[in-house]
Amino acid sequence: MLGIPADLLSCHAAAVGGYAPEGHVPAPAVERLLAERPAGVRGLAVPGMPIGSPGMEVPGRPEDAYDVIAFSVDAPHRVFMRFRGGREA
Repeated sequence: MLGIPADLLSCHAAAVGGYAPEGHVPAPAVERLLAERPAGVRGLAVPGMPIGSPGMEVPGRPEDAYDVIAFSVDAPHRVFMRFRGGREA
């Protein structure tokens, strides 16, 4: 329904400002997406459930580094931002 590619599906999907965030996408990435509105981008995805991403904090466990992926209808996926836990890396 939201046009999220199968290889980026995770656990949560939403519709925000005409975009489709999928998975545990940090708020700063969504804020940047809404501010910049890059041409052709349909949404952002964080595949899997990285430790330390929003909602996946685990006390005593090191935070994962992970990419927030931008996807579109007719272009390859690309890295939009990189994070370690909830902070931009």
